[in-house]
Amino acid sequence: MADDDDSGFPEGEVYVEDENIDAIVARIEHKSRQVERLLRLSHYTEALKTALEDAPTRTRDERCKSANWIVVHRALMSSKDVDGLLVSLDSKYYDILMKYLYRGLATGDRPTCDQCLRLHEKLTERAGMGCIMRALADTRNTV
Repeated sequence: MADDDDSGFPEGEVYVEDENIDAIVARIEHKSRQVERLLRLSHYTEALKTALEDAPTRTRDERCKSANWIVVHRALMSSKDVDGLLVSLDSKYYDILMKYLYRGLATGDRPTCDQCLRLHEKLTERAGMGCIMRALADTRNTV
């Protein structure tokens, strides 16, 4: 790392400041409406992509993280066709999806855990073990 701070981010990259929390929440609310519209049209993969985009990983505010988890959870639980959900998902979403799958497993909710385990298996087949390691090792950019 080029600088001596202990943030864990490269120079110039830090957590979002508290004054931006309202803007993050507004973005998540807008995203939620987009996801709901896509789900009504049965565009499950597009809904998942939208839910995963711009995840609030650079904030410590749990309200933002929980609000975005609700949107991602809605998209994850909408489709029973796990293969279909992942087949057209771009690889740039794999790591963030894996993080959300672990968050889902942590809920202890049986239907959520079942779906997350199915997705975890298929995502690991597609993305490999590195995806798991990156999701578990990245303790700064949490979901």
